[in-house]
Amino acid sequence: MQLQTNCELKFELPGSTPFVFMLRPRSGAQQWVSSEDYSLSDVLQLSEFTDNFGNLCQRLVAPKGDFSISTRARVTVPDTIDREPRGQFVEIQNLPDSVLCYLLPSRYCESEHFSQMATEITAGAFWGFDQVAAIEAWVRNNIRYQQGEGDTLVSAREVNVRQWGVCRDLAHLGIALCRSLTIPARLVVGYLHKLHPMDLHAWFEAYVAGRWFTFDPTQAVLRGGYVVLGYGRDAADVAVYNQYGPAVYPTVNRVSVECVDANMKPFCVND
Repeated sequence: MQLQTNCELKFELPGSTPFVFMLRPRSGAQQWVSSEDYSLSDVLQLSEFTDNFGNLCQRLVAPKGDFSISTRARVTVPDTIDREPRGQFVEIQNLPDSVLCYLLPSRYCESEHFSQMATEITAGAFWGFDQVAAIEAWVRNNIRYQQGEGDTLVSAREVNVRQWGVCRDLAHLGIALCRSLTIPARLVVGYLHKLHPMDLHAWFEAYVAGRWFTFDPTQAVLRGGYVVLGYGRDAADVAVYNQYGPAVYPTVNRVSVECVDANMKPFCVND
C-alpha cells in the first residue's frame, strides 16, 4: 500500500534553541520513500547526518519566537505484516555484528532483570519467533495500553510494576523480555495507518530466523501500514526531537496518515 504521512510541530521558543529532529523516513527493505517535503519556518543553522543506527537526523538551531516544522512523505509499505511461526532462534555466534548491540541492557530496557519472567512467559514455546510472539501476547494481555499519558519516560521495570503504559512503554517491556532470552530486539518509532487516535507510534522488532520481524503489543491484530522513522536500543536513541536548553514542548502537534492507493479509502485523524 502507498501511504502519505504528515507531521506538523509548532513551538514558542524563549531564545535561539538547538534541536535534533528525526522526521525523515528512509527507504529500506520494508519501505520505499517515493517523495517527501520538509518545511521549516526559519532556522539559523541547518545540517543533516546519519546516526549510529542508520537514522536520518536533522540538526538545526531555531530562532527565538514562533517556530514550526512540517513534513510530508509518500511511502510504499507492505499490505501485511510477515509472521513466521517456528522461525528459528539465531545463536549468538551466528548473529551479524550490527545486531549485537540489541542484545545488551539499555537505559529503558533493563533486560538483566527479566530472565526468570521471560522463561516463564515462553515456557513450551519453540525457540525463536514463537518465544517473541508469546512475549507480545503476554504484554498485550497483561499491561494496559494507555494512550496520551506518556510525557514521562519510564523503564521496562517500572512499566511491569505499574501495569500500564503508552505504546513506547509496552515496546520497552517486550524488548527487555526478548533480550533476556538472548533474542536481539530494538525499538521502532514511526507512523501506523489507522491508528486511533492518530499520533506518532512506537513498536518493536526482534531478530529471529535471520531477519527482523515486527511485533506490536498495542494492536490486537497486526496489519500493514507501518512507516519507520527510526530504530534504536530504546527511546533514548529514537526521539522524534531532542531539544537543548530550557525545556519547550510543541504548542501544535498534528499527525495524519492517508492511504493514497486508488482502490483504498483514505484514513486521516488529526490530534
